Amino acid sequence: MKILVVENETKLADYLRRALQENGHVVECSYDGINGLHLALELEFDVILLDWMLPGIDGIELLRCLRQRKQTPVLLLTARADVEDRVAGLHEGADDYLSKPFSLSELLARVFALGRRASGQASPAPLSSRLEVADLNLDLLSRKAMRAGRRLDLTSKEFALLALLMRRQGEVLSRMTLAELVWDINFKSNTNVVEVAMRRLRAKVDDPFPEKLLHTMRGMGYICEHRKGW
Repeated sequence: MKILVVENETKLADYLRRALQENGHVVECSYDGINGLHLALELEFDVILLDWMLPGIDGIELLRCLRQRKQTPVLLLTARADVEDRVAGLHEGADDYLSKPFSLSELLARVFALGRRASGQASPAPLSSRLEVADLNLDLLSRKAMRAGRRLDLTSKEFALLALLMRRQGEVLSRMTLAELVWDINFKSNTNVVEVAMRRLRAKVDDPFPEKLLHTMRGMGYICEHRKGW
């Protein structure tokens, strides 16, 4: 999908750009309301991620102007989490609402759902919402992980980490890439959060089963891969 991110926090906007591109989307970023409105009106996007608090014009005013000419699906991003604010945003034409801070896996699932809805796909569980490697299955919408018919009890970070590895199966992902996309944009290189999380994830995904799917590529990173005959 082609996605417009309108977010005045440049680090967050650039993080979202990288994360969405990592998941196969084409992304344009704007850091203020006026330029964001110009891009939204002049170009065609499948989904718009719109921050509420913007310089120039705020997200709500941008949304009002946009809705006079286009019905592009909009996911409103804001730290304002009160019910009244959510209602106001939806009333002005937002299609969905996500409060900061949010998990990357949830944002990706909501973007996927908005894009599916806009394209007219009626299926409640399209194939692209499910990931599969050998006997390991992940449902991104229901957030269920199964292996060999057994439910895996994963934390939200473990789910996000496994989803990223499975989506990019067969590809080596560096420790820094995993840290940026799953944890925090200000990730400190001297922390061992990725290694700790991978050990815990392997204990649930691989240790109870004879075939291993999560592998370490020494000096490079990690890979999710079905290695037949190994």
